[in-house]
Amino acid sequence: MKNLAIFASGTGTNAKKIIEYFHTNSHINVRLVVSNKKDAPVLGIAQENNIETLVINRQDFYETKQLLQELRQREIDWIILAGFLWLIPDYLVKAFDRKIINIHPALLPKYGGKGMYGMRVHEAVKAAHEHESGITIHYVNEHYDKGSIIFQEKCVLEPNDTSEDIAHKVQALEHQYFAPVIEKLLQS
Repeated sequence: MKNLAIFASGTGTNAKKIIEYFHTNSHINVRLVVSNKKDAPVLGIAQENNIETLVINRQDFYETKQLLQELRQREIDWIILAGFLWLIPDYLVKAFDRKIINIHPALLPKYGGKGMYGMRVHEAVKAAHEHESGITIHYVNEHYDKGSIIFQEKCVLEPNDTSEDIAHKVQALEHQYFAPVIEKLLQS
């Protein structure tokens, strides 16, 4: 059995899809949802699905290894970032070498890095008059959006697409591909 911890900061739409996808899987279990916001809707999604939750604060996250102890106590094998906005500290990257993955709402290396998340990404894609966008699933290292790419999928953009239209197209790809890519990666 592989135990997952999902890290999320917001509404948790990707976390919800992952939880639903693995709900009946006998080899992969979503064991924990971690958030840096005590009122994040993702925590409610976890509770509705009887998944343990943990709220972390910035000081402990960056200045102690308390979270690592919590993850080890729960026998977490993989960390999945699903809309988690903090940079992952060195100690976690080293402890979970090539076992932390993230999804980014653009085709990296374009439109990545610090501050590039959510609608900011889609607005930048629109402003650049891109003809396509998509998702990138990648390993996490010590830098925002710089880890090795695992998977990308594209969507075509129309000239009249708004930033919101782009967001909807990209989110559809996230929901379609993130959980199956996780499953394939964990089975290899």
